[in-house]
Amino acid sequence: MTPEDLRYTVEHEWLRTPGEQPDSVRVGITDYAQDALGDIVYVSLPDVGASLTAGTPCGELESTKSVSDVYAPVGGEVVARNEALDATPELVNSDPYGDGWLFEIVPTDAGEVDQLLDAAGYEGHIGG
Repeated sequence: MTPEDLRYTVEHEWLRTPGEQPDSVRVGITDYAQDALGDIVYVSLPDVGASLTAGTPCGELESTKSVSDVYAPVGGEVVARNEALDATPELVNSDPYGDGWLFEIVPTDAGEVDQLLDAAGYEGHIGG
């Protein structure tokens, strides 16, 4: 299940444009990633107002199996975070492309989004 309307990173994050905020993109992890992680029990996200650099760790997902970094798919400023994950981190497992989103960012360079993988490219990356 790789939605066609999203962009993807090789680190298994997805981006949806537009986000809820003006000029923002919404970020989450793919179904493939949540399945590989197992049951997610804790989510650490960047703070609103944080400035992120593309490709750098900006949060963590802790599962019953391991702890994995979340990487910034593009550079920019965090404008929203999914506060619901504080109480219900399992939303990342049950609805990775919906209620399990992680944060929203306003990209410094909107062109970075276009450089990410499309659904077919991501499927090729994961061997799908």
